[in-house]
Amino acid sequence: MAVLTFELPDGSTREVDVVQVLNAGYAGRSQEDVAAHVAELAELGVPGPSVTPALYPVSPYLAQQTDRVQVQHGRTSGEAEWALVVADGGELLLTAACDHTDRDLEVHGVAWSKNAGPDVLARRAWRLADVESRVDELTLRAWVTHGDTRTEIQSGTLAELLTPAYWVDVLRSRGTLTPGTVLISGTIPMTPGVDQFADGWSVELGDPATGDAIRLDYDVQPMPAPIG
Repeated sequence: MAVLTFELPDGSTREVDVVQVLNAGYAGRSQEDVAAHVAELAELGVPGPSVTPALYPVSPYLAQQTDRVQVQHGRTSGEAEWALVVADGGELLLTAACDHTDRDLEVHGVAWSKNAGPDVLARRAWRLADVESRVDELTLRAWVTHGDTRTEIQSGTLAELLTPAYWVDVLRSRGTLTPGTVLISGTIPMTPGVDQFADGWSVELGDPATGDAIRLDYDVQPMPAPIG
């Protein structure tokens, strides 16, 4: 299984042995907007979920703190997200994440596509209790890199997504609010016209009240062509 290490603002660290990863999908705060998005995806051949919001189990080893994601082809991309991490003793942490997804595989099944790439997590985190009172004000942004050009592709606030508290209740009701659980939030809209199939992805979770920000960056590296 994956072992993740997070540094908190006070300089202390938390080591989390990941035993379960869940990716939320269609997790916008406005479920009317979600329904419209499901209809748009259906036109592209992506099968819709049976319920919204959806929750997709992901292999625990796919939770990674890495600077490089290796891919099999050119149609994979990330998604700016936040991650809820349950540490020892049930302490809840909030960090930045990027769900790297195989878009070609997505048309055959969203759950399959989520398991075809890693969930990249930042190396810093906040205690959820320290930011929960202003969680809707937290910002979520992403940039893509093409060669030497860096372009913003996502920008919004956590008010656009279902809250960490919502997912805490879901996990508690399922009996899975346990140490080693990682929940990835679902994402915000991408800017139209920006090429998501990039050489690199960056995600930032920001706190305007303190000026602090949690960031992650990784390069996308094509694998060699298969032999045989």
